[in-house]
Amino acid sequence: MSERTSSTGTAIHFDKIGQIALSVSDLKRAKDFYRNTLGMKPLFDAGNMSFFQCGEIRLLIGTAEKPVARGGTILYFKIENIDAAYANLKESGVEFTQAPHLVARMPDHDLWMASFTDPDGNVLEMMSEMPRA
Repeated sequence: MSERTSSTGTAIHFDKIGQIALSVSDLKRAKDFYRNTLGMKPLFDAGNMSFFQCGEIRLLIGTAEKPVARGGTILYFKIENIDAAYANLKESGVEFTQAPHLVARMPDHDLWMASFTDPDGNVLEMMSEMPRA
C-alpha cells in the first residue's frame, strides 16, 4: 500500500488492526467455542454480537442480518507450542483440516502451521515460530 496524505497534510498508515469480525450462524455456540475451547477472554455483548480480547486485537463474532458468504477470512493465532495446542484442541473435539506441518525454514527459526474450523466453518490457523537448536 502506498503512503497517502490526508487533507490535513498528515500521512495515513494502515499498520495496526484493532478489531476483526466473523459472521456466525449460532452466537451461543460460537461464544462457547471461542471462550471455552480456544480460551479467549470475553469482553462484552452488544445485541447480536459478542466481543473477545485476543492479544492487542478485539475479535467480534456476530450473527449477520442478511446471509453472508463464509470462508474468505482466515485468522492466524500465534502459538508457542503448536504440538501441545494441537493435542489439546483435538482432545476437545476440534476438527483439523491440516495437522501441524512445516511451512518455511527461516534464517533463525522454522514456521509451523495447523488449520481447523470453528463451528460455522470459518478457517482458523495456528502458527508457531520454532527456534532451531
